[in-house]
Amino acid sequence: MAVRIRMKKMGRAHRAFFRICATDKRTPRDGRVLEELGTYDPSVADTDARAVLNKERVSYWLSVGAVPSEKVAVLIKKYGEGGTHEAAQAAALEKLSAPKVVPAAGPAVSKPKSEEEKAAEAAAAEAPAEEAAAEEAAAEAPAEENAAEENTEEKPAEETPAADA
Repeated sequence: MAVRIRMKKMGRAHRAFFRICATDKRTPRDGRVLEELGTYDPSVADTDARAVLNKERVSYWLSVGAVPSEKVAVLIKKYGEGGTHEAAQAAALEKLSAPKVVPAAGPAVSKPKSEEEKAAEAAAAEAPAEEAAAEEAAAEAPAEENAAEENTEEKPAEETPAADA
């Protein structure tokens, strides 16, 4: 049986995640695997923390004749046993697993208002309301006068038919 070490695509659309697996050469890309050997997550910000390999099992499969794909061969060269980026990967994984530091809360953006400031704001809010009420009353007064004049003009017209009867 021809064994290949290749990536199996997982995840969802626009959020790919890969498992590095030992598979039979004839199986489909996402088909049945013989053994999972690690992971590769391209969405991790730190490049050296993207690939995680089980180095012992990778070296075993290579020793029995498994052939890695081009991409996996690069990952094995960098992060496998005696890889060129092993120290950087260890530091990146340690940094990734460390708890995130949240900065302390700074001073308040705005100070709480004192009672004097609250009273001043309330008075300022009431003053425009009083002015608006006065303007409305002034606008209603001429309208009432016009309505009274119309009523007086109609009364003589009503009296005329009553006189004929």
